[in-house]
Amino acid sequence: MPPCRENGGMRLAAEIALARTVGRLSRLAGRGGGTTLPGKLLVALDPGAVRRLAAELPLGAALVSATNGKTTTAAMAAEILGARHRLAHNRAGANLLSGVASTLLEARGVAALALLEVDEGALPDVARQVAPRTVCLGNLFRDQLDRYGELELVAERWRDAVASLDPSAIVVVNVDDPLLADLARGRERVLRFGLDDPSVARERLQHAADSKYCTDCGSPYAYEAAYVGHLGDYRCPACGAGRPALDVAARAIELDGLERVSFDLVTPEGTARVELPLPGLYNVYNAVAAAALALALGATLAEAREGLTRFRAAFGRFERIAVGDRTALVLLIKNPAGANEAIRTLVAGGSPPVAVVALNDEIADGRDVSWIWDVDFEPLVPGLERLVASGERAEELALRFKYGGLDPGRIEIVRDVGRALDRGLELVPPGGQLTVLPTYTAMLALRGVAATRGLVRPFWERDPAGTDPARQG
Repeated sequence: MPPCRENGGMRLAAEIALARTVGRLSRLAGRGGGTTLPGKLLVALDPGAVRRLAAELPLGAALVSATNGKTTTAAMAAEILGARHRLAHNRAGANLLSGVASTLLEARGVAALALLEVDEGALPDVARQVAPRTVCLGNLFRDQLDRYGELELVAERWRDAVASLDPSAIVVVNVDDPLLADLARGRERVLRFGLDDPSVARERLQHAADSKYCTDCGSPYAYEAAYVGHLGDYRCPACGAGRPALDVAARAIELDGLERVSFDLVTPEGTARVELPLPGLYNVYNAVAAAALALALGATLAEAREGLTRFRAAFGRFERIAVGDRTALVLLIKNPAGANEAIRTLVAGGSPPVAVVALNDEIADGRDVSWIWDVDFEPLVPGLERLVASGERAEELALRFKYGGLDPGRIEIVRDVGRALDRGLELVPPGGQLTVLPTYTAMLALRGVAATRGLVRPFWERDPAGTDPARQG
């Protein structure tokens, strides 16, 4: 071995040993940051370490990014692919470069394939470092404008990232999103997915829909079917541009309240009926994205169906937590599109009489909370007997529900999320279910309370590969 290569390998080995030691010490101290701290330290010591760690993987890396659903999509893909490959997977959601570095660090010499959820803002940098063989792009919605800027800015960065990929890389893309369909245009290796069942579509676009205008000529799109936000079957009446043909699609979709969905997964390999133990149309999108990605990585249709059937929700994403003789149902909300779909699913399963809604404005949530005025909370109001408004911005949330038509006498403000959880459970009869809708850091705080009480395991104990969900965004 040439001396320079040998010295580089010895240096990397020393850096890895130091980073792993720091991670172990942090975890022993009970700090979740022990799962991202090793990656932060490694990147600081050697900016090229991630590139070299990724290059060691026999089967390379696959990236999953989206505004909504990336954690669930990546977890579903891991369930499918885990029976076939040893994975380096940041399943707890540490999706910045430091989390990616930690995942690759802990899985070194063990994993054959990296399956990495990536923050939408971090995607260009991570893609440049990792040089993925496959990238799955799920959606782009307006989210955290103070951090990301307008959608067009994120889309332009994604366009550059896709253009810089190796020509052999496969782009798995949700072409129900006009912005994503456009940025994948012109690439040879593209697998296009979406939904194809107008019976479950909305009658019209929601007022908060984002990408309404043709990326070619700027005219408003006409929708044959609008599924989630601006995702759907669209065409421009002015220039004729529209949704490309689908390679992988969900058809014959059946929504079964808060329990499950089923659909025909239609692929180039054939069609399989999938029974997904999660509710909501947005989870159909997540499942189809995961299946398309797994197929691109060599999985069979049977493996995709079986993996999706086995799947259980990622933490905080439609998670049921048993609390004595009651249950807390936790659904993460973080932007108008995601919140509207959570509410749509709840109402379809029967509006909850009691709900805790927790709104924080930390960096990972976005400092600007004006987005709550674009959320259609109104469908919840007729069935709500009591709302517990919680979080750092509980007062703004209470005001939003007041203007949404909820009698202020039915609103309680309990800013501390732990006490809000307790108050909500008090209001639910034995055997009943409390609905909890938290923003990201409020969800982490609620799960921290639940972990302290022994109701769930701490995040960092859920993933021995070393990935902490307490990430920035």
